[in-house]
Amino acid sequence: MWSGLLRELRYLLTHKWDLCLVTLAPLFIIVLFTSMFYQGKPEHLPIAIIDQDHSGLSQNIEKYLSHNPTLKIKMISQSQDEVEKLLNQTQIWGYVSIPEGAEQRLVRAQDAEISIAFNQSYFSVGNAISSAMLVSTLEAIVNFTGQNYLENTIPYLDIPTPHVKISPLYNPNLSYEFYLEPFMIPAILHLLLCCCVAFSVGQEFTFNTSKQWLSQTNLFGALLSKNLTYVFIFTAWTWAWMFWLIEIRGWFVAGHLWIILVAQFFFYSAYAFISTTMVLATHNLSKTFGFIAVYGGSSLSFAGVTLPLNNAPLFTKFWANIIPYTPYAKLQTEQWVIGSPISTSLFPLAILMLYTLFYLSISFGLLKKYVKGVQL
Repeated sequence: MWSGLLRELRYLLTHKWDLCLVTLAPLFIIVLFTSMFYQGKPEHLPIAIIDQDHSGLSQNIEKYLSHNPTLKIKMISQSQDEVEKLLNQTQIWGYVSIPEGAEQRLVRAQDAEISIAFNQSYFSVGNAISSAMLVSTLEAIVNFTGQNYLENTIPYLDIPTPHVKISPLYNPNLSYEFYLEPFMIPAILHLLLCCCVAFSVGQEFTFNTSKQWLSQTNLFGALLSKNLTYVFIFTAWTWAWMFWLIEIRGWFVAGHLWIILVAQFFFYSAYAFISTTMVLATHNLSKTFGFIAVYGGSSLSFAGVTLPLNNAPLFTKFWANIIPYTPYAKLQTEQWVIGSPISTSLFPLAILMLYTLFYLSISFGLLKKYVKGVQL
């Protein structure tokens, strides 16, 4: 097995393009996404205000919106057509409309008819900007009602008022860096790993070097060493990225780090043996890469990370349960973000191990079949 590892490393050192796939490509991916999510969440998103009331209420709403770091007031106008034109041109992401007479209706305990519109075609930005506009507008209305109106019309009464506290758990800053980046990096690296393993196995048959590969050690050792070479490389890249995120950026692990590291090893191993299985089953790299694109490329979408699986169609749930990324994402969330007990994460870890053993046994059986066919 050691000789197989050394043979694969020598191959990488002598083939520059293959070496780039396990060095420069992962480095580029990590640098790209760490730079993309470095700011944590989008800020100073441009919005507009349609102020047809010109009242103390509208001025208060403007003040609160301008103090929200997520928002940036690009325009204050009376014309709705002018503002909607900017919205259609994506120069602003939303607007707050304050119609004429809003303040008078509010103080009479009537509907002020204040409305908020936002661009939801960009899902993440739409959610961020809608929440920011809603919170700021409500705070401005409450402040105006309490200090600018009621304080001047009724005598002071020391009456406790109810308070409702809203606390987002585990990611209070709503940071995209802590929400998306821990899922994006493994999702892309495992896809790159699949391509590297598939090409590495496939080139043995393409260039007729399979006898040399299989003769250096026993079949199981040859199969294991080839796959583990790439598993070790991409696991090391993932650990380097985690060092950056945890030690440099300060996103501490709420649970147990060791189980995440173990899960990553089996996560990459499962996808490596899946790629090997496809190459040995089809002996066609084009078909294998097509399968990898569908099976591995859909991991992030079908794992319940960005799109919920609640009330999803039966096929969606079925697909989510046949990809190793789903139990890995569950385990990573439990241990990195939530801090769940070890017992909670043992089940997804066991599933990753089963995936690895299942595809290892299938690929080993296909390799034995291939060797027997060559001998016959």
